[in-house]
Amino acid sequence: MPAEPDGPLATIAGALRRERERVGISLTELARRAGVAKSTLSQLESGTGNPSMETLWALSRALNVPLGQLVEPATGGVRVIRAGDGPQVGSEQADFTGSLLSAGAAHLRRDIYLIKLEPGAIRTADAHTPRSVEHVVLAAGRLRVGPESGPVEIEPGDYAAFPGDAPHRYEALLPGTVAVLVMEHP
Repeated sequence: MPAEPDGPLATIAGALRRERERVGISLTELARRAGVAKSTLSQLESGTGNPSMETLWALSRALNVPLGQLVEPATGGVRVIRAGDGPQVGSEQADFTGSLLSAGAAHLRRDIYLIKLEPGAIRTADAHTPRSVEHVVLAAGRLRVGPESGPVEIEPGDYAAFPGDAPHRYEALLPGTVAVLVMEHP
């Protein structure tokens, strides 16, 4: 008998099942809405898949929930995530990883991420939920970020905010680029 999944995969598996059942759709229908293979979704719900950032975003859009609601375990009290620890999700498009630091509660609808990028490929993102906003504070490196129609370059200490409900991009311009991303969802 296979072992029960634990850690981030178990959190994702449980959240996907819970949210899919809340919406009242089948595995097949969620896979269709998200544009992912049914076998991939089945693996994720069983805790055996290895999701990319793009897959998780597609599923969160199809379920109309912030991504953080799918990947953050419920906790109480003080929570510390040491540098380099915590669940990290990579991108299929670029040398980009995101670590969810805090997901907003249902009434807050905001997520906080630590993102790490390396120069090379550009991480593009489809539009998120309507009226969503992304806030980025650059900690290290140099970053081109924002809507596809007009990204901006920021340096350490700079802050940029832009609509998350339009296609947008993240492009590291220097090695070791690190930023804090806060996503607001209405």
